[in-house]
Amino acid sequence: MTNEILLRGNTTTVKSASAKESSLSARLRAVAKSSLPPAVLKELQRYRALNGSERLTYAKLRMLSGMGVASFQRRPDTRGVRTILFVCFGNIMRSPMCEALLKRMLPEPGDRRFVVTSAGLHAVPGREAHPWAIAAARNLGISLEDHRARLLNTEMVDSADVIFAMDYSNFVQILSRWKSAGQKVFMLGAYSSNKYPETEIPDPYHGSALETVECYKVLGACVHNLAQDLGQRGA
Repeated sequence: MTNEILLRGNTTTVKSASAKESSLSARLRAVAKSSLPPAVLKELQRYRALNGSERLTYAKLRMLSGMGVASFQRRPDTRGVRTILFVCFGNIMRSPMCEALLKRMLPEPGDRRFVVTSAGLHAVPGREAHPWAIAAARNLGISLEDHRARLLNTEMVDSADVIFAMDYSNFVQILSRWKSAGQKVFMLGAYSSNKYPETEIPDPYHGSALETVECYKVLGACVHNLAQDLGQRGA
């Protein structure tokens, strides 16, 4: 009986110690997060969202880009391009806006020579556009109220003549999951102006309504330059 009581007591002590360690670890993680710059936290979140092999590729691209060795400013040869696909994370903010913008900015709006669409690598099919996206788009005279998210699939990738990713995560995941798409995946940021020299166009989902508006200004400039390119070389 005494041994049983001691055993129970030891078990309780172990559980209590384990709970304290877990609580301490949680507090330490919280302190670490609060002390890290927001940009670093976002980068860690993006890195963790990738799988093992994608993480390695992402880290290499980040390093090479930082060293100026790898350039993502390369634009596609749009001669003969007819099907354009925009890809982001969830297809509820960035890529649907690009789709709507390009359809409006084509040399001849509604030109049936071109097929313009969008999708998300982690989209929930049928999901509506984010409220921030709907509001920001409305200010630019575009409606995203009828948009419904589409999940990127092999048929879309194979059908596209050119695929535009918004950020390095999108870029890496497309290449990782569809090896055959290597020659037709580009960063939309390659079409940015001197006012926005960055190649990536960050996801405003974890930001704010104001960040969404700023993001859409960048998207507008990029898509405008892309539309001009299509008009000059895509005939």
